[in-house]
Amino acid sequence: MALRGLRRIAVAPLNISGGLTGNVQREMSTLQRVYVTRQIPPEGLKILRESGQVQFELWDSDDVPVPRKELLQKLKGVDGLVCVLTERIDAELLDAAEGSVWVTPPDVLTDAVAELTVALLLTTSRRLVEATHEAKTGGWGTWRTLWLCGHELANSTVGILGLGRIGVAIAERLAPFKVKKFIYTDVAPRPELASIINAEYVSFDELAKQSDFLSVCCALTPETKEICNKNLFSKMKNTSIFINTSRGGVVNQEDLYEALSTGQIAGAGLDVTVPEPLPTNHPLFTLKNCVILPHIASASYTTRNAMSALAANNLLLGLQGEPMIKELKL
Repeated sequence: MALRGLRRIAVAPLNISGGLTGNVQREMSTLQRVYVTRQIPPEGLKILRESGQVQFELWDSDDVPVPRKELLQKLKGVDGLVCVLTERIDAELLDAAEGSVWVTPPDVLTDAVAELTVALLLTTSRRLVEATHEAKTGGWGTWRTLWLCGHELANSTVGILGLGRIGVAIAERLAPFKVKKFIYTDVAPRPELASIINAEYVSFDELAKQSDFLSVCCALTPETKEICNKNLFSKMKNTSIFINTSRGGVVNQEDLYEALSTGQIAGAGLDVTVPEPLPTNHPLFTLKNCVILPHIASASYTTRNAMSALAANNLLLGLQGEPMIKELKL
């Protein structure tokens, strides 16, 4: 049964000899109730457990998301919800939760996402996945002049589609590789951010034409949906590397497949796709020049624990009616 994955954790001491004391039972009844939809990293659970402010119910699994019906049922009468990206937050869920809604984004991802982007860029451009496969399967034979050659960052132009804190962090990490120039495009110039990395604002078309490496960092909006399509790829150099660690929906994957399979561009590295997970029989998986990761940009112990702690602290502040550390204005 689904209930086997559910565990209630009460932030109150136990009377070992006789169960819960009357005082403790009364104290628990006054604690605010919280539902947590996943076995989140330990820092967040520790904060909730030691707060003395809440009792929480936890869907105690990291492999199977809480069933939708179960989630809607458990939301009735709770004061707060800690959820992850597998939960669909829509009108039905908000109606079940009732009351006012405050949303807190996990604004602690910059370093981890920037590091992963650089790692993916280097893995793709220097053909590391191909090289590992060759070494493992006997393809490593006599030395050959151009075997597994890739593309260097030194003296290159790096383009950034959507310049925000993550785009800046990526450029800061790439600069020591002797990148010649950083360029970017956005809905409008962002001179303050651009000045940090000495980046030049260019048009969308110029971004495609000039970039040796193009890193997509924009948000997914109606305007950016599938903005990376045949129009973009057809203007890129046939030696260029395309990297997406933002959202899968900004890329037209059929057009990307065509660009990669015909040699229009040299390679692509994706941490995000549509759908997720991407079916194993998807054509992109057949290409040696396409590196696909399972959406792990934030997957460092430091960042995941920071996300968990931020969510817990924001929840406790919100339940007290106090300003949250990070709050999404709706």
